[in-house]
Amino acid sequence: MKSILEYLEQSAERFPDKIAFADEKSQCTFAELRTQAKKAGSALARRGCIKKPVPVLMEKGVDTIEILMGIVYAGGFYVVLDAAQPAGRLGQILSTLEAELVITDEAGTQLLKDIPRAGETVDFRQLLQGGTDDALLETVQMQRQDIWPLYVMFTSGSTGVPKGVVVSHRSVIDFMEEFTENFGITHQDVLGNQAPWDFDVSVKDIYAGLKTGATVQIIPKQYFSFPMLLLDFLEERGVTSLTWAVSALCIVSALNGFSYKVPGRLRRVMFSGETMPVRHLNYWRRYLPDAMFVNLYGPTEITCNCTYYVIDREFAAGDAIPIGRPFANEHVFLLDENDREVTDPGREGEICVSGTALALGYYNNRRQTELAFVQNPLNQSYQELIYRTGDMGSYNERGELCFASRRDFQIKHMGHRIELGEIEAALEKVDDVVRSCCVFDGERKKIVCFYQGNVERRGLSLALGELLPDYMVPNVFRQVEEMPLTKNGKIDRNRLWSEYNESLLKRKRRI
Repeated sequence: MKSILEYLEQSAERFPDKIAFADEKSQCTFAELRTQAKKAGSALARRGCIKKPVPVLMEKGVDTIEILMGIVYAGGFYVVLDAAQPAGRLGQILSTLEAELVITDEAGTQLLKDIPRAGETVDFRQLLQGGTDDALLETVQMQRQDIWPLYVMFTSGSTGVPKGVVVSHRSVIDFMEEFTENFGITHQDVLGNQAPWDFDVSVKDIYAGLKTGATVQIIPKQYFSFPMLLLDFLEERGVTSLTWAVSALCIVSALNGFSYKVPGRLRRVMFSGETMPVRHLNYWRRYLPDAMFVNLYGPTEITCNCTYYVIDREFAAGDAIPIGRPFANEHVFLLDENDREVTDPGREGEICVSGTALALGYYNNRRQTELAFVQNPLNQSYQELIYRTGDMGSYNERGELCFASRRDFQIKHMGHRIELGEIEAALEKVDDVVRSCCVFDGERKKIVCFYQGNVERRGLSLALGELLPDYMVPNVFRQVEEMPLTKNGKIDRNRLWSEYNESLLKRKRRI
């Protein structure tokens, strides 16, 4: 295969009248998706899009998928933009891309008026009004290679500038062949999409649907604030499979959503992005005892996920759920600070990955690319690129790989090196703590704990004193009504840190 379009073409032939994607207001069949995508692709191919970035600023829905596939038919690669991002960040992304045009809807057109370097704006409906130029699309197809980029997704950068991860057709195909096979996804499935299109969790929904002929139901974002609406949607749309961010699952369990309704057709629940709190996992497993639960791990730079662990035993609060074994054709290993491989149980090392699923690097950012995608220090004989994730892991006594923490979540406090993730694991063992997050105030030399749940601060401190040495017990406890989340569904540590600092400044002014 040279292109993910072969997935769409095959499903359009096998299941022409089957619903491919549906949102709250509209839907399209596989045949309709192919037709609309070819119309958009023909219009874009006339503009010359081969191996060029095409940003898309549209509301998430069926129309957007038609445009994304149209970009691919034209030989370009899509970059989904989020209208909720600050104008400054959108400007940075567009400046990095240097794109000639941006595809928008009405709201996107208005937003881009105030952003420099946006290029020409094209309303998506214009691209769907013409016919299909099969000869032109065939010319593009004859040139196509599987190493052409498919999409770019921007992640936060340590320098303050977003980094655009470039992922090829070959990497997505390599991953999707294993992903759908390992977990038994077929045309009989209905996938409940939670992730935004600019977050790589959505790649698993989009391309698992296109490959197998499964229907993708796009869940309205606002439903995640109203669990009753969310569970009604899952039941009414017959959803069988979820691939969600951990925090999305925790919304249901934290509010005891299954006391209202348990979706009767759910048989597969997969999660990623953060460490899954065992208490929340056990809640889901209690109500869905026959479902498959899978812990997925991997950063955007290795195309979605590099390891998986099918939950096969009981876990207690505070236990580390393994991230498991590598997908086929990927090598996942640990390196210590001296670039020696770590294999002993209990010893931590940085998680490193090699294989076809590695991204092509960062768009227009050779320096950051060369820092993250490097020669495997264990191989001196020929070129073998690996990606250094910046995540720390270790093997347990069963030989299973477990995530420990981000390397930048390691702190030095009172003469001891501490993993903030270890404190959060201990917090999970405390009754009535729903979720928690710890940050380190380096200036004041204090560990700050934010927690959600019905427990007093003193009681929480005493409980942690029974589980951790004194130097690991947080110095400051802040109770929150609910954890703020990033748009990708992860706990928003930056927002918590900002609100904490703001409260200290207000207190200082009063004094």
